Amino acid sequence: MTSDTGVRRLVVDLRARANAWALPAAGAERLRAAAPPGWEIIFVDAQTSSDGDGGAAPAEEVRAVVGSAEVYFGYGMARSLFQAAPKLGWIHSASAGVGGLLFAEVRASDVIVTNSAGVHAIPMAEYMLGGILYLLKSLDAARRQQRAGIWDKSVFSGPESTVRELRECRVLVVGAGGIGSALATRLTALGSHCVGVRRHPGRGIPEGFERVVGPDDWHELLPESDVLVIAAPATSETKQLVTGELLDRLPPDAIFVNVARGSLVDEGALVDRLATGALRGAVLDVFEEEPLPSSSPLWGLPNVLMTPHVSAVSPRGFWERELSLFLDNWHGYVEGREMRNVVDKEAGY
Repeated sequence: MTSDTGVRRLVVDLRARANAWALPAAGAERLRAAAPPGWEIIFVDAQTSSDGDGGAAPAEEVRAVVGSAEVYFGYGMARSLFQAAPKLGWIHSASAGVGGLLFAEVRASDVIVTNSAGVHAIPMAEYMLGGILYLLKSLDAARRQQRAGIWDKSVFSGPESTVRELRECRVLVVGAGGIGSALATRLTALGSHCVGVRRHPGRGIPEGFERVVGPDDWHELLPESDVLVIAAPATSETKQLVTGELLDRLPPDAIFVNVARGSLVDEGALVDRLATGALRGAVLDVFEEEPLPSSSPLWGLPNVLMTPHVSAVSPRGFWERELSLFLDNWHGYVEGREMRNVVDKEAGY
C-alpha cells in the first residue's frame, strides 16, 4: 500500500539502548543502498528496547511516522503502534520470539509477520556448547576452588567425579529448529548423540540429529538423556512445558539447559532439583521474571551457570545475517515471491 504521495515507506525502529542490538551506521547504509525503487526509509532516532518482542511503550517519534508505514522493522511491535499504522502490510521483527506481537489485532489482520528465527542460531549454539562443557568438565568446581585458594584433585578424579566426555552424552533437544539444529550439529561433530523434538517430525530430520520425535513422544526419552536442552518457542502450548515430574525422570547427573523463555519451565521445581542434587547442574539464560529478582534462590546455587538473557549476542555476526534476511524478504515482498521466516499466527512462531 503506497502513501498519499505515492511513495512506499519502511520505518526502521532499531536504535536499541543496548549497543549490540543497535543498528550500526554501516547497516543503515546497506539498507539505503539496497532499497527497491520507489521506497523511502525512515530511520527512527529515538531509542527503543530490544528486550522481549514489542511489549515496551514506543517512543513518540515512531508514533509520529508509523501512520504512513507499509513496512515496519523493529524488535516486535507494540499494540498501540500497530493500531496507529493502518497502511501496514508487513512487520519484520529482529527478535526470534514473537509471542508478544501476536495480539488479537495482528492475528485478525492480513499483515505479514516475519521473525529472525535462525539468525541467532550460531551464537546461541556456541553459548550452549560452552555451558554444557563447563559442567561436564566440572569447571564450576574449579572456579569455586580458585576463589577459595584450594588445590584439590579429588572432585575431578575421586569417586564422586562427574567429569565426562561429550561422546558419552545423549542429548535431547526440545525445539529442533535453527537454534536446536545448530547445537546438535556441533555436538554431533564432537561425538554426542542428539535427538530432536519438533512439532511435525514427519517433515524430516534437521542437520545434526540422529532422529526426531513429536511433542507427545519425548517424555519417554528423559531417563536416557544426559543433557536436556530447551530451545522451543514460547506459545500457549509450551507454557510450563517442563514440570517437576518431567525433571524427575532425568538421570541424577543430567544437565539442564534453557535458552528459550522462562515461561517454558516450572522454575520453582527446577530450583528444588538443583538444590538437592537431583540434577548435575543447569545452564540458564532465561527466567520466569527478568531481570531475575535478587531474592531468587538461583543466585546462590553453585551448580548453576546463569547469564542475563544474552546467549544470542554477536554484534558483528548478527547484523550481517539479520540484514541479509530482511533484504531478501524486502525484495521478495515487493516482487510478490515467497518470503522467509513467515510466522504462523495461530501456531505462534
